[in-house]
Amino acid sequence: MRRNHSQALAAAILVALPGLSLATNGYFSHGYGVKSKSMAGAGVAMSMDAMAAATNPAGMANVGNNFVFGADLFFPDRDADVSYGFFNDNYDGGKKNGRRVFLIPEFGYNHMINDSVAFGITVYANGGMNTKYDEGIYSKLGNPASAGERTGIDLAQLFIAPTVSFKVNDNHSIGASLNVVYQRFKATGLSDFRFFTRSGTTSNLTDLGYDDSYGFGVKLGWTGKVSDTVTLGATYQSRTHMKKFNKYKELFAEGGDFDIPAHYSIGLAWEATPKTTIAFDVQHIDYSSVKSISNSNNAQLGNTFLGDDDGKGFGWDDMTIFKLGVEHKLNKSLTLRAGISHAEQPVGSNDTDFNLVAPAVVEDHLTLGATWTMDNGSEVSAFYMHAFENSVSGNGSASADDADKITMSQDAVGISYGWSF
Repeated sequence: MRRNHSQALAAAILVALPGLSLATNGYFSHGYGVKSKSMAGAGVAMSMDAMAAATNPAGMANVGNNFVFGADLFFPDRDADVSYGFFNDNYDGGKKNGRRVFLIPEFGYNHMINDSVAFGITVYANGGMNTKYDEGIYSKLGNPASAGERTGIDLAQLFIAPTVSFKVNDNHSIGASLNVVYQRFKATGLSDFRFFTRSGTTSNLTDLGYDDSYGFGVKLGWTGKVSDTVTLGATYQSRTHMKKFNKYKELFAEGGDFDIPAHYSIGLAWEATPKTTIAFDVQHIDYSSVKSISNSNNAQLGNTFLGDDDGKGFGWDDMTIFKLGVEHKLNKSLTLRAGISHAEQPVGSNDTDFNLVAPAVVEDHLTLGATWTMDNGSEVSAFYMHAFENSVSGNGSASADDADKITMSQDAVGISYGWSF
């Protein structure tokens, strides 16, 4: 019965995938699970429910038999100011982005096989990006197939993570997840860049509908209680090698490659009082390892073609994110949470051109949340997140005289229901 229930929830999340859109720390989510999200994503050393595997798989050995299902509403606000002199087809103006609300579901299930061994499965959106501007910023040069098509992209990534975790002893746990990943992508309104493809056409560049990609990776984790009040944690997620986007092999470097970069985190949880815990995480995302993400796009495209191994990309640098969260148990029924985080900027002023469609430039998050525990032990949790507006300006367009400014801010709210069994 529980198995059928879990399969139904997984199917519901897959159906909702077209609505997923995240762009908080680069294109990764600021956190996973409503409780962790309410603490700015902190949770490497502080496991709170069956969503723990998305942050640190070792934590599943510490949450007991647990099931949680949640959903977020994500409200990104992104726009671009463009001075566009591509082939003397001058355009100056601000472009507001289209869709503003996205539904992001998630769920986790964990079962203790015995006192030391746990098996679970966690399903969540790792990240993504969605933009669709009011007009065609890069589709103005009369291509019969797509001239004037509104410029934008849609990227979504779904992780399904079966997890095994072990209590090595009373103080230490280890865990491993197999990440089964599905991602989908489409691009519109990029036909002007056909001049920089080997084919000279849009046949593998833009306006081709969705393309699907699958891949596998692993995530490893450890937690250890090193004193009566301090717990440490560490986790590593391997690079996830994805099937190439063949429809867009003349857009992404390496012939349509869009792997998910490796990332790793360390964390600390300190029980400052019997009712108050402070968590601090440091996360590093290795964007530079994926050429389609890290290859520069500034100034002229030179002798390279889009889609080549050294073809232009988004020019993103690696990101290090600092997350600080606090949890206070006000009473037996109500737990309050809050958090702040700061991330290094991945987009440089020389790489604004491609990032008009991926303006992931926010750096700072503020979060609030709470959990209400009912008499039967079930819980309702909620959070609010605000990512403060940030902009990057620069001469990153096809002409060195052009100037772009990309801006983003975000809000999100979420709710989950969980119970132990």
